[in-house]
Amino acid sequence: MIPMVDLRRQLEGIRNEISEVLNDIIESSHYILGSKVKEFEKKISQYYSVNEAIGVASCTDALHLALRGFGITEGDEVITTPYTFFATVEAILYIKAIPVFVDIDARTFNIDAEKIESKITKKTKAILPVHLFGHPADMEKIMKIAKRYRLKVIEDCAQSFGAMLNSQKVGTFGNAGCFSFYPSKNLGAYGDGGMIILRNIRVAEIIRRLRNHGSKGSYLHERIGFNSRLDEIQAGILLVKLKKIDEYNMMRRKNASLYTGLLSNYVTCPIEKDGSFHVYHQYTILSNHRDKIQQKLKENGISSVVYYPVPLHLQKALRFLGYKKGDFPIAERTSRRALSLPMFPELQVSEIERISEIIKSAL
Repeated sequence: MIPMVDLRRQLEGIRNEISEVLNDIIESSHYILGSKVKEFEKKISQYYSVNEAIGVASCTDALHLALRGFGITEGDEVITTPYTFFATVEAILYIKAIPVFVDIDARTFNIDAEKIESKITKKTKAILPVHLFGHPADMEKIMKIAKRYRLKVIEDCAQSFGAMLNSQKVGTFGNAGCFSFYPSKNLGAYGDGGMIILRNIRVAEIIRRLRNHGSKGSYLHERIGFNSRLDEIQAGILLVKLKKIDEYNMMRRKNASLYTGLLSNYVTCPIEKDGSFHVYHQYTILSNHRDKIQQKLKENGISSVVYYPVPLHLQKALRFLGYKKGDFPIAERTSRRALSLPMFPELQVSEIERISEIIKSAL
């Protein structure tokens, strides 16, 4: 069996450090917003060269609190992509804002920046791009549009920790960057967790209060807030892994290069646009014979996943938005052809070769 992600292999290289940090936290008996969370926030702010990093319970909460912190509210329109995880649009709907979808670039899977401007109205207040599967969205174009129309930009970096565009890390282009530490992510905890990075100290203070019941201090509440706190155990684990994240990402890139070398004549492989540094949270191929490939892999004990088989605009829960089939043809076509293959730093050359041979035989 070759799984999509094998966290046990990663553990073998960091087991002692993980055990030590867990023991330290348990001995301290301090589990919420303690020294490990503060240290992790500091390390993240240094890694991204920003003023503020705020640990929260999940990336969904990070997106929600970032939008709220920057004043996006009921009736405001937020432009985003229909080809992403449901949490992206949930965060918009939590504040009763209106998601406005823009079709994607066929090769990067990200929002097509060339199509954004046509969707801007007087109600548009923000753009929420997603750096899907680890490839940076076209942030330079997006930021030019945002500046022209005075829009906020909240980056969904759930799958792109360490990714860069022209040597600048994603998450630092817009007003805020939001990250996920779900276990399977490039930088993953052993539970859930999220992070917001930003430079605006005033907004950061608002978000810090929002994550902790709107509290300014013990039992002093200036606004209605939420319970969204990164816990000490997850922060401790993430501190250990953060030291190795660049190494992990380079291993992913090496594995992706091997896949592409073996498969490029048989399927459409993911690309890396000029100036981009892809971190391959997923290695996602395109094929008109997607289902046949997946069945063949399954027969041989190899995992694969169809992420986002139904684009957001066609989801039953979002019918009230009024979209219909055919509105975003590239996203719809991608959802019928995309297949993600096993991808993690410790994936072996022999395993990639085996996966590739089975795909070839299926075709």
